[in-house]
Amino acid sequence: MKIVVATQNLGKLKELQTLLNELPVELVTLADYPDMPEVMEDGKTFEANASKKAIKTARWTKCWALADDSGLCVEALEGEPGVHSARYAGEAKDSAANCRKLLQALNHVSDEQRTAYFICVMALANPQGEVETATGKCEGKIARDCRGEGGFGYDPLFIYEALDKTFAQLSAEEKNKISHRFKAVEKIKQVIKNKCV
Repeated sequence: MKIVVATQNLGKLKELQTLLNELPVELVTLADYPDMPEVMEDGKTFEANASKKAIKTARWTKCWALADDSGLCVEALEGEPGVHSARYAGEAKDSAANCRKLLQALNHVSDEQRTAYFICVMALANPQGEVETATGKCEGKIARDCRGEGGFGYDPLFIYEALDKTFAQLSAEEKNKISHRFKAVEKIKQVIKNKCV
């Protein structure tokens, strides 16, 4: 069973392959469909963006499609960067620039007020445009500087307090047991089992 993951992000693909490795599915990405038009992520919610990407990808490829929209919500910034997480510092989707902008925005915010959470909404769609979603959330705090070499995006700034480490300081195995994406995938896995396998 082939499922098209609606992303060009190989880090995300690798995480999903690990999280779904027990299912008899082959995951491919949009790199295998270079002619597919880009889907504008213009929804006001993570669920709207994930659903739109999954539906458009499933219809274009005529395969089941799995999409996610995820981001970082910082309470002191009224939920920003939120659905704009990837483009927080501009259209280039530059992770380092996004992290710098976030640190600047929180420059005068106390450690106690730097609470944040990662959220991930997974959407699974069939070629007829039917879609189901699942949400995962992981709470933490924003560090005062980047720490760690692993992960991607805001991982060097997001402290998982139970381990007192940023996501970028965790091994892939550690991160995959607690992350927002792991929690969403665990839920969508049941949908994949029921619908696709």
